[in-house]
Amino acid sequence: MSTMFLRSLLLPLICVLALATWSHGLSRGQQRPSSLDAASNTLQYHGGPLLTKPNGINVYLIWYGGFSLKDRNSITDFFASFASPGRRQGPSVSTWWRTISTYKDKTGKPVSDTVRLVKQVGDVYSSGKTLKRAQLANFVKSKIESKIFPLDPNGIYLVLTAKDVTVERFCMGSCGFHDSILVGGSTRVVFAHVGDPTVQCPGLCAWPYALPAYGPPGPALVAPNGIGTDGMIINMATLLAGAATNPFKTGYFQGDALAPLEAVTACPGIFGAGAYPGYPGALLVDKMSKASYNAYGANGRKFLLPATWDLIRLNCKVIT
Repeated sequence: MSTMFLRSLLLPLICVLALATWSHGLSRGQQRPSSLDAASNTLQYHGGPLLTKPNGINVYLIWYGGFSLKDRNSITDFFASFASPGRRQGPSVSTWWRTISTYKDKTGKPVSDTVRLVKQVGDVYSSGKTLKRAQLANFVKSKIESKIFPLDPNGIYLVLTAKDVTVERFCMGSCGFHDSILVGGSTRVVFAHVGDPTVQCPGLCAWPYALPAYGPPGPALVAPNGIGTDGMIINMATLLAGAATNPFKTGYFQGDALAPLEAVTACPGIFGAGAYPGYPGALLVDKMSKASYNAYGANGRKFLLPATWDLIRLNCKVIT
């Protein structure tokens, strides 16, 4: 396997709430709502491949540990929402992805315009409840080599871990990561991990539906699908965008290739118009449940999706 490189899905907003340095970050954010280096003012393209197949990005999902049927249904409905705008008119998961599909490779091919869940399998703690990142990589590789999953160079192999599973670096400043592995000696594929933060770090990895240990007082927002599940969906959306536009650390990013700012992580903590550190921005609110969201999905679902870096307008774009 190739040397592991960090694809930490950081949420700087949460960490910054505990630090005095955020006052400086806020002043810069008022001028330009992103964390990008002012010298370049955009994500740099480094000439490498993106996930561009016209038939879409296939997701191969491993449920590691115990997940409730409710949580599974919410997450599979999220993936179904890339193809379905939902029953209502308005912002949707599929329209959110349109900004990502404006990213193009050196030949002018855009990122695939849809994402679809094509196969999913369960695993009940076959490797225990404490995992290293290298174990996740080998876990995915074994699923491909045993023909449980096909070898798909335009796919994303996603491992979701349950709330009682501890993964290296998860909840230690990271809510997930994406990387790549070599399979069959010649084909490199993308894999990713997202954990359920319900027990271990809801304030870090499910904000704004849970409050950080150190931050301003006030109630958390109501989650439409559950705190842990909605935290996972936010982080999955972030990683899907990063993996599609920077799958092999040679795509679109700024900064260190081992800890890059990518299509979503360049816009930390921004979900709606007028966002600033500690405030996610103006969101839609369900009249009955009081849940906050910004996108409609399949089967009547409502989701909260992060802002994405707009390469054309050179700013963080929130879904509208």
